[in-house]
Amino acid sequence: MFDCAIIGGGLAGLVAARYLTERGQNVVVLEARDRVGGRVENRALPGGGYVELGGQWIGPGQTRMYELVTELGLATFPTWNEGAIVVQLGGKQTRVASHRGATPKLNPFVLADLAQGLARFDRLARRVDLDRPWVGPRAEQLDGQTFETWIRRNLRTPLGREYFRVATEAVFSTQSSDLSMLHALFYARSGSGLETLLGTDRGAQQDRIVGGSWQISERMAEPLGDRVHLGMAVRRIEHDDTTAGVTVRTTSTDGTDGPTFTADAVIVTLPPTLAGRIDYAPALPSWRDQLTQRLPAGSVIKVYAVYDEPFWRRDGLNGQVGSDQGPVKVVFDNSPPDGTPGILVGFLEGNDGRRFARATLPERRDAVLGCFARYFGDAALRPLEYIERDWMAEQYSRGCYGAHFTPGVWSGFGHALRTPVGRIHWAGAECSPVWNGYMEGAVRSGEATAREVLASM
Repeated sequence: MFDCAIIGGGLAGLVAARYLTERGQNVVVLEARDRVGGRVENRALPGGGYVELGGQWIGPGQTRMYELVTELGLATFPTWNEGAIVVQLGGKQTRVASHRGATPKLNPFVLADLAQGLARFDRLARRVDLDRPWVGPRAEQLDGQTFETWIRRNLRTPLGREYFRVATEAVFSTQSSDLSMLHALFYARSGSGLETLLGTDRGAQQDRIVGGSWQISERMAEPLGDRVHLGMAVRRIEHDDTTAGVTVRTTSTDGTDGPTFTADAVIVTLPPTLAGRIDYAPALPSWRDQLTQRLPAGSVIKVYAVYDEPFWRRDGLNGQVGSDQGPVKVVFDNSPPDGTPGILVGFLEGNDGRRFARATLPERRDAVLGCFARYFGDAALRPLEYIERDWMAEQYSRGCYGAHFTPGVWSGFGHALRTPVGRIHWAGAECSPVWNGYMEGAVRSGEATAREVLASM
């Protein structure tokens, strides 16, 4: 009999387990994968070194992540930002000094349109109540339209509209037509503003973890020892209030019935769409189940090309790209601190990710390297290694970066996102009102839910 069973060994689950064990609670962590980390994952390179297949960046305002890095004996280093950014809009490719951000030299009418659109968006975002987005001014009206609808009504130029669409794919890994306008505003305010979410210097992509972000999960899991069970997918949670506790039934990696665990309470940290696929007995209230039916994950394939050196730096480029022409529209220099090897990371997001998920590996590789060559020259066509992670196909994520709210969900079901159902509590990056969808949000949510469980005991 455990005090708390935690479903999921990602950042939220491990942080919750760490918090509770430090306060004398007996916990068990059940993780379906053969590793901890969830949507944070590494891949070793044949010649040494690594790439990060999942979440990797942290930036100003993400205080708990920086504190956790220090607590665990890790360090950060800045994302390479010296040189010009490649910006492609409307068929025209330009270089923009990194201190100017990713805004290229544009027609004055376009710049004015973009400036007024960003200002209007920021004003609306500042009015959103982060704890209860559905109760703010005009919340129901904003939640009743897609972000695309707002873009068409408030941006007058094709390039101004395209800027917001590319930003949507980069931040949410989905299309602006998939997304509630209210959620776009909430998410931007949750992360200190749209331009912060897109930025490198003083933005959400400012820093990386020396040695890789996955070390955070591994170092939190080590002192938990045999409290962490890998290869155990939770298939059923029995939570009848007439019983002494919660019963959690698992399935092992070979498909057979796994061990059964009982606890006073359970914290489910899975992405919402996966949390809704567990068999609950009795069934969850309709308002909770209807919520998880309406929170799809983003569509993204993260891709890497590894070279002897970061050759783009010799050309005065910092490896960063913002483009309206895909399939790879966002690129970063992902080389290690010493610059060897040279690594480019890119993303096939939204419709581009969905389309190329149906392509063959050689077709994807050719398309990705073709984009890199368009931005950085033909040397990009000859990498030492090409690596990719299709997060849509990952069995225990089914998409990344996180879940997004479609129109009407905040208004109709937002109250159910964090509300416990009896002994069942919810946590994860999607549950945090601050830095929602980011590693910082996962950490904050894990700690907040652990405090909630401890208080309920």
